[in-house]
Amino acid sequence: MSTSPSSTKTIKSKIQALLRMRLPWIPKAIKYFWIAFLVFMLGLPLYVFTVSIDLFGLFGGMPSIREIENPENDLSSEIISADGQSLGRYFRYNRSQVHYHELSPDLVNTLLISEDHRFYQHSGLDLPAFFRVIKGVLTFDKGSGGGSTLTQQLAKNLYTQNTDKNLDGPLAKLGSIPARLIQKTKEWIIAVNLEENFTKEEIIAMYMNTCDFGSLAFGIKVAAETYFSKQPDSLNLQESAILVGMLQAPSMYNPHRNPKNALRKRNEVLLKVYRQGYKIKTKQQFDSIKALPIDLKFNLQNQNLGLGTYFRTVLGNYLLSYCKSKGLDLYEDGLKIYTTIDSRLQRYAEEAMEEHMKKLQGEFFSEWKRRNRNPWSDEDGHEIKDFLAKRIKRTDAYKIFAEKYGENSDSLKIMLNLKRPMTVFSWKGERDTLFSSYDSLNYYERFLQMGMMSMDPISGHIKAWVGGVNHKYFKFDHVRQSKRQPGSTFKPFIYGLAMETGYSPFETRRDIAPQFKVKGQPPWYPLNSNGTRGSGAVMTLRQAMAQSVNSISAQLIQQLGPENVVEFAHRAGVESKLDAVPSLCLGTSDVSLFEMVGAYCTFVNGGIKTQPYFISRIEDKNGNVIENFVPKTKEAISEQTAYKMVFMLRGGVEEKGGSSATLPPEILKDNEVGGKTGTTNDASDGWYMGVTHNLVTGVWVGGDERAIRFPSWDFGQGVRTARPIWAGYMKRVYNDPSTGIVKGPFKRPESGVDISLDPGRRKDKADSLRRPDETPDEFNN
Repeated sequence: MSTSPSSTKTIKSKIQALLRMRLPWIPKAIKYFWIAFLVFMLGLPLYVFTVSIDLFGLFGGMPSIREIENPENDLSSEIISADGQSLGRYFRYNRSQVHYHELSPDLVNTLLISEDHRFYQHSGLDLPAFFRVIKGVLTFDKGSGGGSTLTQQLAKNLYTQNTDKNLDGPLAKLGSIPARLIQKTKEWIIAVNLEENFTKEEIIAMYMNTCDFGSLAFGIKVAAETYFSKQPDSLNLQESAILVGMLQAPSMYNPHRNPKNALRKRNEVLLKVYRQGYKIKTKQQFDSIKALPIDLKFNLQNQNLGLGTYFRTVLGNYLLSYCKSKGLDLYEDGLKIYTTIDSRLQRYAEEAMEEHMKKLQGEFFSEWKRRNRNPWSDEDGHEIKDFLAKRIKRTDAYKIFAEKYGENSDSLKIMLNLKRPMTVFSWKGERDTLFSSYDSLNYYERFLQMGMMSMDPISGHIKAWVGGVNHKYFKFDHVRQSKRQPGSTFKPFIYGLAMETGYSPFETRRDIAPQFKVKGQPPWYPLNSNGTRGSGAVMTLRQAMAQSVNSISAQLIQQLGPENVVEFAHRAGVESKLDAVPSLCLGTSDVSLFEMVGAYCTFVNGGIKTQPYFISRIEDKNGNVIENFVPKTKEAISEQTAYKMVFMLRGGVEEKGGSSATLPPEILKDNEVGGKTGTTNDASDGWYMGVTHNLVTGVWVGGDERAIRFPSWDFGQGVRTARPIWAGYMKRVYNDPSTGIVKGPFKRPESGVDISLDPGRRKDKADSLRRPDETPDEFNN
């Protein structure tokens, strides 16, 4: 049975009439839907446009096109050693840039698979991902994933990191929802602009440079160094999965702080990699790699860790002043500071220091404990009973409590004696304890300190700098900041003036202390280390300096004049104020290790004073040289005088009874070495200055306070306290051919020497002066 067309129309009209009667809202709904659709289609572009131009200032500013094309980040400035190793950074945010070619393929592929697998198919906005997120919200599907592309995430990083600019307008302050909507809109706009101005590879590199990986690591370069001690181009699949997993929540998935969470997240990322078929082809392969533990090599970068901690602090203080004068920001401009420090020599210096100081400190503790007394003493060797009571008034704790409670209050005494949990330094590692402020002071004042500096005498390059035993707990630098009495290490300047005046290394003197008359005081006789005025024995000047005989250096200063010795020392490179008094023969004026090493270099460098320096050049973040640094040089003494003093310093090794004669054979074999020990009369300071043809190194050992003394003069001798550090350092240096530091003779003057220095003529009995015209064996080679 068929239905006519007219009857069909009648049925439809009746149905429509029935729907209008029972569902009168449907036509209105359809009408409003189309109106809303048209408003959305027309209004969305208009809204985006008003946000982009910040109409009436309602939405807040946008990064300019130039800023988007040239995004700037706070870049850390990097310290680079002479052998190309990174020594550390100065930063507010520890970030360094890398280029795409510096990212490992495993890292790039893991990132794209996990975060944006359609990255190369979209132009900044991924509509399928956007609709997937909407569907997930409507269906309450938490596993639907995110909708932001990698480019949008980069836009977010750039947008949120512009903290120095006000990018929020009045509308954003109405609540979190308007603020979030406006921010998202700006991210979309920035993402599109990024895609228009950069290649996909550039966007990947920019994104990885702007990510926060926790633990003060900003950007992939620092993250790879911090967590795995390697560069981004060396990251493998598992390591890449760890770092990519951290992008969603750096703290929650931090492998150092939350290893279980990090392992779980790593395996989630690796599962995505497996499903995409990248490298992991079978379920068995996935199960095997999933079972691997996290191979973490965590190395948090701060100024208390790594090589050259004291040097980096000294360098940083200099650079702050330098950058201010140049209109630069050390912490943001991404400077490359190329230093003269050699990372290998620096490491060997620190190893030698730790090896010896650990042993010496134990002996120091044991000896004072055996004597049943504290190491702080007055000039007569008596214990200072109120040492801690006076010293604590210089501490920050005392100043804070005194200001709060009053200097004479009981509360001040209570707070200074109140025990609190703290972590303290020990040579066996950090340990947790309960200490009061008094306990802490009493504990730390007993530790010996040291300073060490090693320098190329020809170029002026400082090769190693150790300012103390542990920068975290002892901040004071004992290379340049500290000044102490040098003891007998000052004597070469007295002998140097003698050589310049015409004396010979083989000229003889009797070991008898001269008398110095001081107005208003009894006559003064400089005593030898054994407490006597001398033995009366006849010896050469070379033997006297080698054995550090005080009486003969006193005779010379009496004959030459203290003021002339001061002038000579200043010419050689000592910069500190020196008292022109007879006791200068014992090294009683304070000097720094820095200037002593520089002055000894003058002897080795043929009389040319070269100012020690530690920066070779500074570049900006693009590799443009801001400044090249060259040494300041000046002829200080004649080549003849300089070489005579090298010969005199060699006497410490070659003369019988010399203070360097017992150096390890592996250092002395096939080598010319000079050295001078120094010990102050009050047993507070031990010194050693060692010289070779291509390296001059000084070491000082003592307490932070002058009142901290060694148990005895013999215990504190430089030969026992400081020389072993030099020896340990040089053995390590010579055992590493890659350092370029080799054994060899000192450079002879091109014009020869004006007196005979024939080593074959050295005898236990003194030789007399011989002039070139009196002997045929002039030493010209």
